[in-house]
Amino acid sequence: MQRLVTRRAVLAGVGVASLSGCIGSRQPGTPGDTSASGAPEEGGQSRTGENMPPTKAEQLLLPMEPSSLREHAVSGGPPKDGIPSIDEPKFVSAEDVSGQIKPDDPVFGLATEGTVKAYPQSILVLHEICNDIVDNTPVSVTYCPLTGTAMGFERGETMFGVSGRLVNNNLIMYDRATETWWPQVLATSIPGSWNEDPPIRSLQEFRVIWTTWERWVSKHPDTQVLSRDTGYAQNYDRDPYGSYNPRGGYYSQEAAPMFPALSDDDRLQPKTVVIGARTNKGAAAFEKRTLRETKLIEGKLGETPVVAIYEPELDTGYVYQNPERQQVQYQDGHVVDGAGDTHSPEALPLERIHAFDAMWFAWSGFYPDTTLYA
Repeated sequence: MQRLVTRRAVLAGVGVASLSGCIGSRQPGTPGDTSASGAPEEGGQSRTGENMPPTKAEQLLLPMEPSSLREHAVSGGPPKDGIPSIDEPKFVSAEDVSGQIKPDDPVFGLATEGTVKAYPQSILVLHEICNDIVDNTPVSVTYCPLTGTAMGFERGETMFGVSGRLVNNNLIMYDRATETWWPQVLATSIPGSWNEDPPIRSLQEFRVIWTTWERWVSKHPDTQVLSRDTGYAQNYDRDPYGSYNPRGGYYSQEAAPMFPALSDDDRLQPKTVVIGARTNKGAAAFEKRTLRETKLIEGKLGETPVVAIYEPELDTGYVYQNPERQQVQYQDGHVVDGAGDTHSPEALPLERIHAFDAMWFAWSGFYPDTTLYA
């Protein structure tokens, strides 16, 4: 209970007062709302899966039955939509944010052939979800500060909101069409207070790069940047959990997870950053510091050989399936394959597996059988 109160207190300290209402969002006290205890409003009904966000053909790996995950869900303190998603995002140029973002501040980058955007951690820490449109595709860029995970999802005709619930310290999103719960890292639906029996499916994901503002703008000087003009009265110069630049508060190695974790795997310190990859066959984690030093790590995900490649410009990594165990070598920031052809780390001609940064305690809790390369 003390930890629960603590998170409510730190968020209340920066305020969540709205200047303008969320599109499609519910205010506390309307149908579907819950109390801080997580009890559904009396008379609440389950929704069908007809208007669910786009999902994969195959369900991703889960650590336990969906109903058991629901039993492990706890209130994070704020109620449903108490942490307001950004539903009408505005973007400005890199020049327009001069002085707002320091060179080493984290940003979450998204780059397609037609769009380049940066979502500052300093903004998303107070909203956790940004419902956006990229290349005419409705998407949600999401961030959970308690697990250090920034992830992108297609959302279809609905929007995602912050449920106010956590599992393994991780954000549980909900979609406003069916009110299904979606733990962010698992990217898979589970039963919840507002939809007791949803179809169990996994979301369509896309890569969001965790990097620094200096690295991102150097690689993408024409980037758009999420504006602080969000429609909410927030102090975006104050992170309620601590600081990444320099690292302190909750983000420091010494700080314990705020809520009970699903695992106490001590192969790494809890807050150590790994680049995790998972499919419906298994999971693998590559310690980011080790990948940064070695540049290339060969391993397995389940029974499938994989290779992780370091990308120095953005200080990130990519994971590929390598079933034929093709020979690859790292040279001066590029990858040379067995035929002698050179490729950038993000464009190796192998099937890439979706991967993202995460705190070790969170990854190992969700994927207790994960292979670790550290």
